[in-house]
Amino acid sequence: MTAKQLALTDIETLDEVISCLTENFNIETQGATNQKNLFEILVRAASIGDSIENTSKVLEQSPCGNDIRYHLEKINDFEQVERQINSALKSRIPQRIKKGRHKIAIDLNLIPYYGKPNNEEEDYIYRSEAKSGTCSFYAYATIYVLTRNKRVTLAIRGVRWFDTSVAIITYLLAEINSFNIDIKGLYLDRGFFNVPVIRWLKALKIPFIMPAIRRGKKKGIKQFLKGKSSYRTTYTMSRGKDDDVTFDLWIICKYKKGKGKRKNVE
Repeated sequence: MTAKQLALTDIETLDEVISCLTENFNIETQGATNQKNLFEILVRAASIGDSIENTSKVLEQSPCGNDIRYHLEKINDFEQVERQINSALKSRIPQRIKKGRHKIAIDLNLIPYYGKPNNEEEDYIYRSEAKSGTCSFYAYATIYVLTRNKRVTLAIRGVRWFDTSVAIITYLLAEINSFNIDIKGLYLDRGFFNVPVIRWLKALKIPFIMPAIRRGKKKGIKQFLKGKSSYRTTYTMSRGKDDDVTFDLWIICKYKKGKGKRKNVE
């Protein structure tokens, strides 16, 4: 069988996605709308970045945009939706990933939020550094396997404003516990660079890598940004009296072409 024959067609991919969603989600529908055509519209709109209204017009014999939104507004239990999403993800995890030794990564993703949140939204508004004209965001964290130059998402966590970084990581690792994955290395983004996370991962003896945030002048990370060669050192980060952690720090240097064909170190 050739590689071309092994590839999924667009229709086969869509059918598999719709099948996965209908197996793991339960949205009460009525009239001409059923779960299958509801998900067909949502998947098509999401995959091409189109609106629900325009997508419903393009697809034949499909409910209108108002009907779709009417059914979506019935969904008001965020934690249930989160459980269903994770159930859907777990139902399609390749067998070769389970009980294997893999590189695992956790990302924190921020979606800008504008306006004043209502009572139902307040718990899910996450505050962070200004981006896209706001300091308020919807946030979610994902955990995924890095294998064969691909990423396979294993679980997702909607971040509440009161969630600590350690709590987010703990929740995601607990979600994949049933897979019995041996963590070869845990890769985290800079949003997790803090004393509690590093101390906790060291206590659990989980090997990890994350970007360090350049802070301080005399005693912070910036003090190590010198020279023209990469090197390894140790650094003690503190956030108060008797509240610190020491860890290995790698300073990576590379040459970068500048203007006028000049080269400098980055």
